[in-house]
Amino acid sequence: MTSDQWKYFCDFKDQFKNKVEEWKKAAPELTELQRQAALLAKTPEYPFETTVVYNRALDDITPEDQIKLIVIGDNPGKDEQLAKNNRYLVGQAGKIAEGYFRKNPELGVDFRKNVIILNKTPIHSAKTAQLNTIAKQGGEKIAGLIKESQLWMAEKTAQLHAALGTELWLVGYSELKPRRIFCPYRDELKAFCSPEAWARVYVFQHFSMNRFTIDLGDFIEAGKKEKAPLESNIHELGLIHKKEIFG
Repeated sequence: MTSDQWKYFCDFKDQFKNKVEEWKKAAPELTELQRQAALLAKTPEYPFETTVVYNRALDDITPEDQIKLIVIGDNPGKDEQLAKNNRYLVGQAGKIAEGYFRKNPELGVDFRKNVIILNKTPIHSAKTAQLNTIAKQGGEKIAGLIKESQLWMAEKTAQLHAALGTELWLVGYSELKPRRIFCPYRDELKAFCSPEAWARVYVFQHFSMNRFTIDLGDFIEAGKKEKAPLESNIHELGLIHKKEIFG
């Protein structure tokens, strides 16, 4: 990173860390709401340790690191919220993503070295759909907090994206569709992206359950694009899904 990019990143990181602490203190009832949402969804029991999760992997980034990509997941799941982790995409989906880039070195991306991983909201739920239950059971206050967290993350992420000049991948788009939980994030991200930065935004299926790889493979096979560079196929598919979500 350049000195200006490093300063911008550090400012973003500090603001993010402080905001997470603010949200935690504002909503101590989140733990019980998360527990009840998991129970209603018949999620196997697990320890609830972090209600709103800052990604500690951001603290491992150094000025010498070359950031090539910002990946935006949904929200922290069971593994991510564990106190020993507090890192994003460290569960099965993260392992699949890490393995995908390792198997495709022509992309020139080390998932744990060259990627900044953020979420649409840092508020934890075992499964993303459980955020709807948490919002409903928590009333106006918690529903407002979930929305506020998305708006804040979208604005700050758009600004970081512009400052670093990277690509931005939105992975997991089902909840970006109309009337879904991440509509606020979707609309705010687009509103704060400059035309130049917006051209570097791509939308994909999630890495979980290998959906990203399967979707990309089907796209390549259907279009008989096996001979095209992998990166160009990824970009083409990402723009197709972007048009589906953003119009």
